[in-house]
Amino acid sequence: MADPLAKYGIYVDDLSKIRVLEPEVANQTNKLNEECQNFISKITEFHTKCDEFLQIIDRMANQVEREKMKAIGTRNLLRSFAKERDAQKQQIQAEIVEKSMELERLRIQYDSLKKIEIEQLETIEQLTVN
Repeated sequence: MADPLAKYGIYVDDLSKIRVLEPEVANQTNKLNEECQNFISKITEFHTKCDEFLQIIDRMANQVEREKMKAIGTRNLLRSFAKERDAQKQQIQAEIVEKSMELERLRIQYDSLKKIEIEQLETIEQLTVN
């Protein structure tokens, strides 16, 4: 009885229910459906894991960016310290030159005053002797 019905595209399954599909095709369709559901759940799990991974990467990127900004700030601070140190060095060197020139001027003035003192002492001595 199953064969004559099969000729018309009607089949009886294991539970004695009438089906339009062949039992083998129905089984394959059910298997394919189960595999599709399994695939969808795996894809959903993969998508979830990718989202978590992207969130972790974003947090790390933000942390790296903060550390980069800190490093840039520190580098700029060090550069400003170096420039300040160079400016202080130049200022001190200018002061040294200025003080050296003043020392030389005072030396010359001292020598001049020493000569004047000697001349005055000689004049006083001559005046007292005469």
